[in-house]
Amino acid sequence: MLLVDSHCHLDFPDFAEDLDGIVSRARAAGIGRMVTISTRVRKLDQLLAIAERFDDVYCSVGTHPHNADEEDGITPDELIALTQHPKVVALGEAGLDYFYDDGSPEAQARGFRAHIAAARTTGLPLVIHTREADEDCARILEEEAAKGSFRAVLHCYTGGRELALKAVSLGLYIGFTGILTFKKSDALRALAAELPSDRILVETDSPYLAPGKFRGKRNEPAYVVEVAKVLAETRGVSLDEISRQTSENFFRLFSKVKA
Repeated sequence: MLLVDSHCHLDFPDFAEDLDGIVSRARAAGIGRMVTISTRVRKLDQLLAIAERFDDVYCSVGTHPHNADEEDGITPDELIALTQHPKVVALGEAGLDYFYDDGSPEAQARGFRAHIAAARTTGLPLVIHTREADEDCARILEEEAAKGSFRAVLHCYTGGRELALKAVSLGLYIGFTGILTFKKSDALRALAAELPSDRILVETDSPYLAPGKFRGKRNEPAYVVEVAKVLAETRGVSLDEISRQTSENFFRLFSKVKA
């Protein structure tokens, strides 16, 4: 069984003292690849230091919507230049987050479109963060898709059915985290059961959102197995089948990662 954690944050302080242990436990759990996701372009060096240290760890480059004002004005060309590094395999995370008041909606939208433009040019996938912003996210995705196709995943999906189906219709992917395992996530599990098998990914978003039995503790990439188990149950297939399918999907989308 090979699983992939398509979204974690190994550069966050929560992991600083235990990075070797984190990666070792992930490998022992059958996690074949990890992508540590950028939240600030200006801190890419920290991510690259981690990705260069471990063969099975890769990274992205991008500005989280919470940091959109802080990094407002970063151009597609700047992002494209930073993707030349062999370990940078994606753009983002970028997008819209109206849940908190971090990052003005205008700066978030500008950043989102700049990252999409870079994804379109490079062919690398964009990791999209969208929260409490379904309508605006769907509108921007449609407008940008009309300019030319790009590849992306709506990570840590918690939005509505309509946005998910719109994204899939545009050829995008949907990523599920430990939220899928929470008792109150019936609607999310119903959506996870409905989506096409070639459009789903698993991730941890660690150190946040520890699944099921680890809830309330620090999350880590090894726990993506718990997400996969619930996704398998939800879809009525075996864990091996979910592992195979989500890993195939990952390598298709994150095609710069060595299989």
